[in-house]
Amino acid sequence: MTKQSIKHFDIIIVGGGMAGATMVLALAPLKLSIAVIEGHPYQEQQTQPSFDDRCLALAWSSRQIYQAMGIWDKLAVRDDDGFTAIKQIHVSDRGHLGITRLDHQKEGVPALGYVVESSVVGEVLLHEMKQHDNIQLFCPATIEQVKTSSEQVTVNLQFEQKTKTMSAALLIIADGVNSKTRASLGVQINQQSYAQTAIIANIETEIPHQNVAYERFTDSGPLAVLPLSRNRCSLVWTARDDQVADIISLNDADFISALQQSFGYRLGQITKAGRRAAYPLLLMTINNDSLAHQNRIALIGNAAHGVHPVAGQGFNLGLRDISALAELIAAQMHTYKTADPGNKALLTAYWDWRQADIRQVTNITNSLIKLFSNQSTTLALLRNSGLLMADIISPLKHAIAHEAMGRGMLQGKLSKMAVGQSLC
Repeated sequence: MTKQSIKHFDIIIVGGGMAGATMVLALAPLKLSIAVIEGHPYQEQQTQPSFDDRCLALAWSSRQIYQAMGIWDKLAVRDDDGFTAIKQIHVSDRGHLGITRLDHQKEGVPALGYVVESSVVGEVLLHEMKQHDNIQLFCPATIEQVKTSSEQVTVNLQFEQKTKTMSAALLIIADGVNSKTRASLGVQINQQSYAQTAIIANIETEIPHQNVAYERFTDSGPLAVLPLSRNRCSLVWTARDDQVADIISLNDADFISALQQSFGYRLGQITKAGRRAAYPLLLMTINNDSLAHQNRIALIGNAAHGVHPVAGQGFNLGLRDISALAELIAAQMHTYKTADPGNKALLTAYWDWRQADIRQVTNITNSLIKLFSNQSTTLALLRNSGLLMADIISPLKHAIAHEAMGRGMLQGKLSKMAVGQSLC
C-alpha cells in the first residue's frame, strides 16, 4: 500500500456506541477531522449493542453535559416516549426499617436525574453525527491492526470489502469493557468478578411510579426500579450467579411473584414483565503502569473502567471522561495555532484528572455492595441507622443527593460541560 493511500485524520475513535458517539459529538464543534470505526451496523435494528433495550440513568451532571453539547433538548422532546425524569429517589433495605428519600425540590433542580432508553439516545446521537461533514463513519468495519508511535497512530481495517489504512494524532478507545483494541495495544487491566449478574427487564405496576426511583438492597444484591414512560419501570435486579439460571428460566407469572417478594408492594402488584436479559457484573480498572507506556491513546467509558451498577454511575462516569477529554483538547486548540490533540502532556493531564472520580465511584460502589450484602445483625443495625440518619439530617441528605447527581465533592474537579458551559 502506497503512502498516498493512507488517509489522515486528527482523531480516530474506535467504538461508535453510546460513549464513542457522544465523544465525537463533544469534539465535532472544534472542526477537527474525526473517523469513527464501529463494528456493528447501525442500519439494522438492535445490532449496535450499546443501543439496545436497556435504559440509562442519567445524573444531573450528565444532563448538563448533553445540554452543553446541544443534545439535551433533542432527548427531552421524547418526554413520555423513552425519556422520564427522576423526581425522587427512595432507598431501602429489605427486611429492615431504614429508609432514605431524596427529593428534587429540596435540591432546587427540575429532576435528580433522568431515565432514557438506550435506543432513544442512539437515534439522537446517530442523527446528530450525520449532520457534521468533519465526521466520517466507517461502519461496519473490522480493525486488523493498530500501531502507535510518538508521532501518530496508524489503523488498518476492513471496510466495504476493502483494506483501508488511516492515521491520526490521537486514538480514542471506546469499544467497551472487553475492548479488543485496548488489549491489542498491551494496556493491562485488573478485573474482578462480583459473582453477581444484573437481570434487566421492563415491568408494569398497578400503582403509577410518580417519577420515583427505587433502590432496594436485598440478600442477593441491589434491586433498582426506575421510572419509565407510559407507566412502565426499568428493572435492574442483581442476583447471585448461582441464582441467575433459575430466575431467567421462570415463566412470567413466577418471575413476577419472585420479584414481588424481593421488591415489595410500594407500587402495588407488578402486572407485567417484559423480555429479560442478563449481564454478568465485573469490576475493571486500568493498570496505570501499562497505560503510561502508551503513545497517543485515550480510554473513555467502559473501556476505561467497569463498576457495579448499584448507584447507576457507570455511564455517567463515562460522560465525565468525555467532557474532561474534550475540554483539554479544546484548550489545546485555543492555545496553539497547530494543535496536537494526542500529545503526551495532554493525555497525562486527562488521565490524572479522571483518577479521583473513577477511584471514588469504584470505592463507593464496592463499599455499598459489601455493606448491604453482609447479613451480620450488627451491620444491619448500623446501615439502617445510617439510612435513617441520612433521611433526617438535612446536610447529610444534601451531600448524598449531590453525589447521586454527579456534582458532589467526591467527583473532584468538574469539567466546564458538567456545569453546563459550552466549550466554544
